[in-house]
Amino acid sequence: MSGSTGSPGGADGRPAASRDVRRRSWFVIRWRQFRNAPPPVTRAVGANLAVALVLGLLLLAYNMAVIRDLRLPGGDLRTGAVAAYVLVVVLAGSLLTWWLVPRPAGSGTARRRSAWSGAIGFFASLPIAYVVLVALSQVVEPWLLGWCC
Repeated sequence: MSGSTGSPGGADGRPAASRDVRRRSWFVIRWRQFRNAPPPVTRAVGANLAVALVLGLLLLAYNMAVIRDLRLPGGDLRTGAVAAYVLVVVLAGSLLTWWLVPRPAGSGTARRRSAWSGAIGFFASLPIAYVVLVALSQVVEPWLLGWCC
């Protein structure tokens, strides 16, 4: 017997690879990744989304007030309001993520924070702020203007 050990595995002792391995489609792989996202990523996205939605609704209310010609102190400050919105979403999202996402503790039980937790929040906050801003200004605002005016 040349190289055969009588075991079901290969010559090196590892189990033999199955020949009928089913290849998954791109969509199935991405759907599985979406359903099984790591908790730190889920927390970062959730914290940033909550901050962006609350501040986005305030920004939408301000924008609707300016469109309806309400006299507001300072006049039309929409550009500054959008800049402040993005800045506050980034800062608050980074801070909340730093607070909610601990660094892996390994075998210990101590929960430590690090700058990496804040970095996750920072990089999650920019696209979330943009998507919420676009959704509110391009979908919700025209719907509200068509509904109420």
